[in-house]
Amino acid sequence: MNIENLNDLFEDQLRDILYAEKKIVKAIAKMIKSANNPELKKSFTKHGVETLDQISKLEAVMTSLEMKVKTQKCEAIEGILKEADEIIASVKDPQVMDAALILAAQKVEHYEIATYGCLCAFAQQLGYSKQAKILMSILDQEKAADTHLSELAQEAPALNDMARAA
Repeated sequence: MNIENLNDLFEDQLRDILYAEKKIVKAIAKMIKSANNPELKKSFTKHGVETLDQISKLEAVMTSLEMKVKTQKCEAIEGILKEADEIIASVKDPQVMDAALILAAQKVEHYEIATYGCLCAFAQQLGYSKQAKILMSILDQEKAADTHLSELAQEAPALNDMARAA
C-alpha cells in the first residue's frame, strides 16, 4: 500500500496493530503457561481477555470507517515476540522465568502504547472523534497493563529476590 496522506498512514497502522493484537493473544497464552507466580498468571489472563476485546474494538473502528477488516503483517511485533520466545526457551529457573516474562510483556506493552498513542492523535487530526475515543480506551488498557507489570517487577520482593539468588 502506498501511503500518500495521514489517512492512509492511519489505516495502514490500524491493520498493523490488528495483526499485532492477534499475535499477542497467542503469545499471552504461552506466557500464562510459562509463568510461575500466581499474580503474574492472573495479570496475563486478565490482559488476554482485554486483548480479545481490543481486537473487537479495532474491527469496529475499521468497520465504522468503511475499511475492509484485514490485517497487515507487523514486523515489529514479530521481532518482539520472537525475542520473548527465545527468552522463554533459554531460562530454566522458575523465578528468573517470571522476571523474564515481565520484561518481555513490557516490551510488547511499550510497542502498543506507542502505536495507540499515535493512532489516537491521528484519529483526532482526521476528525474521527468516535474512533479516537475507542482507541483511547485501548491505550488506557495498555497503560494500565504496563503499570501493573512494573508494580509486579518492583513490588514483588519475593519474585525479585528469588530471581537474584538463582
